[in-house]
Amino acid sequence: MSKDLPQPQQSEEVDLGQLFKLIGNAFNNFFRFIGSLFNKLFLAFVWLVFFIKKHVLKLVIAGISGIILGVVLEKTSEPVYKSYITVKQNYDTGENLYNTISYYKDLVKQEDMGTLEKVLDIGSGEAKSILDFEIEPLINENERIKEFDGYLQTLDTAVSKTIEYKTFVENSRDYSHQYQQITIKAKERKNFKKVFRKIITNIDSNVYFKRGQEKDLRELKEQAAAISKSLIKSDTLLAVYQKAIVKSAENNSDSPAQITIAASRGNVNSSKEFELYKKDLELRQELVEIERELADKEHIIEITSSKQDSGTIDNKKELFGTKMGSKRYFAIILTGLTFIVLLGLRFIKLLEQYKDKV
Repeated sequence: MSKDLPQPQQSEEVDLGQLFKLIGNAFNNFFRFIGSLFNKLFLAFVWLVFFIKKHVLKLVIAGISGIILGVVLEKTSEPVYKSYITVKQNYDTGENLYNTISYYKDLVKQEDMGTLEKVLDIGSGEAKSILDFEIEPLINENERIKEFDGYLQTLDTAVSKTIEYKTFVENSRDYSHQYQQITIKAKERKNFKKVFRKIITNIDSNVYFKRGQEKDLRELKEQAAAISKSLIKSDTLLAVYQKAIVKSAENNSDSPAQITIAASRGNVNSSKEFELYKKDLELRQELVEIERELADKEHIIEITSSKQDSGTIDNKKELFGTKMGSKRYFAIILTGLTFIVLLGLRFIKLLEQYKDKV
């Protein structure tokens, strides 16, 4: 029986050896694959460099042709004028505002100038001159952080700890920001101000927002009236305390006991007067805030700034989200197209060589 005992140990040693061998082979294959991948990428890079070197003259000619084309188009094409305004939303008009601008934009794309004339109350020539509408929020990273901090303060402490800034930014909507910039592009530069005013008027005349505005203004005016009444009572009571203090001082005698009693009464009245004075200041500050809010609520949406009512020439073109001049734009486009065509011809040639070998 003792001779049979070592047999299981030898079997376990063999199994472990095979396992380590398999793991080692797996690592070797993985690193070999990574090495071959980098090698192929390097060879592709080298091939691309020599390919560009071979056709560099053609690519340069294409780039120069693009620059010339851009210059010609700038000289011969009709100028495009652009103007914009910054608006402040005092109510939650963002979604409605974005939908309105999108509607105007679609009318321009569909060339439905008749409807555009009606909704903007402009002439036929003015409607035909409009090329595009755009809207985007005006907000920087610092303001986003402030909004995030304000949002966290509205949540329960346990819930706020689970909200990340990245998640907040991803779920925020462009139209939710208070300040927005509306841009109009047109062939003529004389009707921007009129169109901007009509856009704001159309939002201001919305029945839903008008009802909300009426409720807010009524509530704020009632609060202001109540605070004003409280201030009148506070002023009256403050005057009574002041008279009491003065009278107490006048009736003050020379006896130590009466001086002590009078001083004690004076301290009580002074304390009450100070508390009343503090309350008076708080009420006045609250009244100032209400009056400021009233001034804001008088306009559902308002223009805070405008840029060039007559518009400025806009010859920028957008490529992959970047705006650039016409010369640079067409230089990149023609160079890129030339490169793609040359690459396609080379690929076809390789396929023909492979076909011959087959």
